[in-house]
Amino acid sequence: MATTDRIEVNPAVMLGKPVICGTRIPVELILRKLGEGASTDNLLDAYPRLTRDDIKAAILYAADALAHEETVMTGDK
Repeated sequence: MATTDRIEVNPAVMLGKPVICGTRIPVELILRKLGEGASTDNLLDAYPRLTRDDIKAAILYAADALAHEETVMTGDK
């Protein structure tokens, strides 16, 4: 599954935050809800337009974003 098929970044939608394509459901919201203990079924019930593949894509999108993050060490403690 390519996350680009399910995640879009559009300045006209949610101020350019990554969202599930065709919705205003931010990736951040999905991750936050999962982190708070919501199950996939909880999310699917709360957001009927969401699919299991959308939730997987949100997780993969976040993992990819972190994988490409750069950390700069300054020497300060």
